[in-house]
Amino acid sequence: MRVLMFGDVVGEAGCACFQHHAPRIKKQYQADLIVVNGENSARGNGITKQSADDLFAGGADVITTGNHCFRRRSYDLFEDSRILRPANYPEGAPGSGVCVLDCGAFRFAVINLMGTAFMEPLDNPFTTIDRILETVGTNNILLDFHAEATSEKRAMGWYLAGRVSAVIGTHTHVQTADEELLEGKTAYLTDVGMTGGAYSVLGVSVEAAIEKQRFHRPVTFTEAPPPCMLNAVCIEIDSKTGISTKIERINLRDSTK
Repeated sequence: MRVLMFGDVVGEAGCACFQHHAPRIKKQYQADLIVVNGENSARGNGITKQSADDLFAGGADVITTGNHCFRRRSYDLFEDSRILRPANYPEGAPGSGVCVLDCGAFRFAVINLMGTAFMEPLDNPFTTIDRILETVGTNNILLDFHAEATSEKRAMGWYLAGRVSAVIGTHTHVQTADEELLEGKTAYLTDVGMTGGAYSVLGVSVEAAIEKQRFHRPVTFTEAPPPCMLNAVCIEIDSKTGISTKIERINLRDSTK
């Protein structure tokens, strides 16, 4: 089986870019499933019903999130089992951090976790994943690890080497070039990148980002317009064993202005 995972979608431009390119990429790679991080998919940050619908319309099977999952207070969104929030949020938080898809010949689990280094002090992601793996009921498992520190992401990758199919990092919006098969079994990438305005700083307008960095004063961030860039990864998995056999980065840009 082949699974595509798309990096953090930023705003309306990112949603439109995903809708435009994802069906073609799925066909090109003959992928079975699409996972996409949508925590920045709404205009102005977070995720809304409209932005989630846009991602589903583009072919998403599961939408993961991260530290902005509840930013828009759209708590009812997480009643949909296909929309995840990090599993290490405290007990009682809306939604779930695990989605198990019945694909007929196999079952596929998507798990969403958030790191705690330089992030909110959620439950320990390492003990949380141990608990989840005891009950998930399939060897075909992809983890979206939404974290800031590369060291924490690398540590999680090695912690789960041979135990899950893939550990793919999100959050920093910059695609890394360290794809590998840990212990020859677990596909790993520190960060899959983003989908959004190409002429931007992490998807927001260049001018606002520079003003913030230069003068250290509050500014209003606006999403960068098209043309867009799209980052994703394709993972090949033996659905009988859950062992990954290949990981390939995808990086494309729309035509320039």
